[in-house]
Amino acid sequence: MKEPRSRRKPDFKQAVYPWIPLVYSSHPMRVSTTFLLLIATAASAFAQAPKPVAERLAAQNALFDEQYESDLRNFPERATAFGDYRYNDRLAEYSLEAIAKRHETDEGFLKRLEAISTSDFSDQDQLSHDLLIRVLQQRIADFGLKEYEMPINQQNGIHTNLADLPLAVPFDSVKHYEDYISRLHQISRALSQVTEVLRAGMKDKLMPVRFLAEKVPAQCQGIIDADPFVLPTKKYPASISPEDQKRLTQEINDAINTDVLPAYKTFAAFIRTEYAPLGRTSLSVTSLSDGQKRYENDIYARTTTHMTPDEIHQLGLREIDRIEAEMTAIAKKAGFADLASFRASLKTNPKYKPTSAEQILEDFRHYIAQMGPKLPELFTLLPKSPVTVEAIPEFQAAAATHYVTGTPDGKRPGRVVVATTKFADRSLVDDEAIAYHEGVPGHHMQLSVQQQLEGLPKFRLHGLGFNAYIEGWALYAEQLGKEVGFYQDPVSNYGRLSSELFRAVRLVVDTGIHAKGWSRDQVVDFFRKSGAVDEPTIQSETDRYISWPAQALSYKLGQLKFRELRERAQKELGAKFDLRKFHDEMLDGGTLPLDMLEARTDKWIAQQKAK
Repeated sequence: MKEPRSRRKPDFKQAVYPWIPLVYSSHPMRVSTTFLLLIATAASAFAQAPKPVAERLAAQNALFDEQYESDLRNFPERATAFGDYRYNDRLAEYSLEAIAKRHETDEGFLKRLEAISTSDFSDQDQLSHDLLIRVLQQRIADFGLKEYEMPINQQNGIHTNLADLPLAVPFDSVKHYEDYISRLHQISRALSQVTEVLRAGMKDKLMPVRFLAEKVPAQCQGIIDADPFVLPTKKYPASISPEDQKRLTQEINDAINTDVLPAYKTFAAFIRTEYAPLGRTSLSVTSLSDGQKRYENDIYARTTTHMTPDEIHQLGLREIDRIEAEMTAIAKKAGFADLASFRASLKTNPKYKPTSAEQILEDFRHYIAQMGPKLPELFTLLPKSPVTVEAIPEFQAAAATHYVTGTPDGKRPGRVVVATTKFADRSLVDDEAIAYHEGVPGHHMQLSVQQQLEGLPKFRLHGLGFNAYIEGWALYAEQLGKEVGFYQDPVSNYGRLSSELFRAVRLVVDTGIHAKGWSRDQVVDFFRKSGAVDEPTIQSETDRYISWPAQALSYKLGQLKFRELRERAQKELGAKFDLRKFHDEMLDGGTLPLDMLEARTDKWIAQQKAK
């Protein structure tokens, strides 16, 4: 029986696409071409119509969390550094298979993230979207060039990173000690996997410079001799019973003697007898396969700019001229005929020559401590985590002074780790500037504040590898001491300019090595003529630029961008410009590529003008 017309169910096509008029055919079983075209067009439009903003935003935030958690599982040591101790009993997998699997994971996350439409997202949500895309794209680009096949150098690598494990956690419970023991047992596996990766580099002729690779076995021997792995047994918290202390000490010593030290000896022997002898003889990274592309990738990854090597080289030369003019003014004001005679006097003035390694450390502690009470004049966002100062271990003497982040809860403080070897050949002249750079208001300030930020995805609370922002901020921060009344000694102010000159020289010598074919002697000679740093620093820094292409470019390029943005804000805002608010704006978005930082700052300037 035929259903009454008023009760007949609507046609399916009309129910799904109610805006499409029904088309009837004189042949009931034959659908017209016109109708099929209409259906196809409507279906396409329906499929492409973005989902509601709330739904897309929820999907994006869920993906952010998933990607962040994936990284923590894949890199347990990184989780520990972030103060997340869920994976403290594990070391990362370093095998070629694991590297390939992580690459596939990165590609999957990138594809999913790019599929999320950001139409009508807030500026902050759009920025988070674009930022993670940039991170994943850079990882994928690095993988394509097989950057992972050169994971060690004379500065750092798995051999030095593992030696820092005793300082990675607070060791305030039996669980922390037992997790540490578990990690000690995995060191042999980790070093073996890295050996597998290095063999792949040997096969693909992706090798470090030979004379630098030859330094790694001595570093390994230094670690064996120092045995830092035993440090956690030297002092136990009172909450751990004597019985547990005895047991844990025995287990740690057994792991060190059975697994750790033999593994280091095997690794050192492999580097010495098989790997280093095949190291390349050319200093330039462009001598490797895809060399030009490789250096361009390094520049973009570490500076987030598309400047050419020659543009960077010429900028460095101009900056050297500008800074030396300021230095000359200080020299003449001090009664010297020229900059050269002023520098010569500093080299022989005992006031600026350290008498011990401890004096250098005390210098840093003094300057960081005096800056602390001045921070409220420059910021409203202030770090909550403490910071300590320590010497670089002897086995890592090739490393430069650097900063190691603490944890958000402050249980593990931030650490300024200072180069003090061959102290008699060093100078105290630039200690004040470097203390501000590594401590506050530089690295410790920026990275600690970043860990405290609220309302951002978790992945934005950490460094992300955008060196131009991180190092650019720290170099910019050196000048802030002058703005709050420090650098009272003209020589100390000269030291600040020396620190800046040092970073300008880097623009010239890094591009000199990797784009212009400079020899090591040319770099050393250029450094000496600049008068920027002392001899031990010249030697270690020259080797650093050879082994770490473009990283040293990030400091000056980043600093110049921060200065440019400040000058722009001051010019456009006039009386409305507030230095503290500007600095807060620079920090409260977390680490960003320079182009994203600039776009964000321009929006902030417009908002301030509208108030």
